[in-house]
Amino acid sequence: QARLVESGGGLVQPGGSLRISCAFSGRSLDYYALGWFRQVPGKEREGVSCISSGRGDTKYYQDSVKGRFTISRDNNENTVSLQMHSLKPEDTAVYYCAAKDRALITSVQAMCDPSRNTYDFWGQGTQVTVSS
Repeated sequence: QARLVESGGGLVQPGGSLRISCAFSGRSLDYYALGWFRQVPGKEREGVSCISSGRGDTKYYQDSVKGRFTISRDNNENTVSLQMHSLKPEDTAVYYCAAKDRALITSVQAMCDPSRNTYDFWGQGTQVTVSS
């Protein structure tokens, strides 16, 4: 059965860096657009960054993470990663990865809005805490 599994979360000081990854098992990642989302208690889940299928030529970033976060995918390893720099306390959240069939994508930016999409697969989430 296909599934996504996140790893790499943890505690980091403000200004620090962290890399979280998501491994896809059970089928090829190549045909899916992928995204990273985050959620804090009492708030809606929000899209952080998304990447197109295949080579990942198109990327979208939420304004608050532009210039600090980088999304990447490795179809050979069946993984998607989020490199995070200059972390802030407001980045603290549970981070989830998700996959959506490329045939159902209108744009990578649109795909990154969880209030307007359903996704084929979700990971279980990994906690990222930014605190001194």
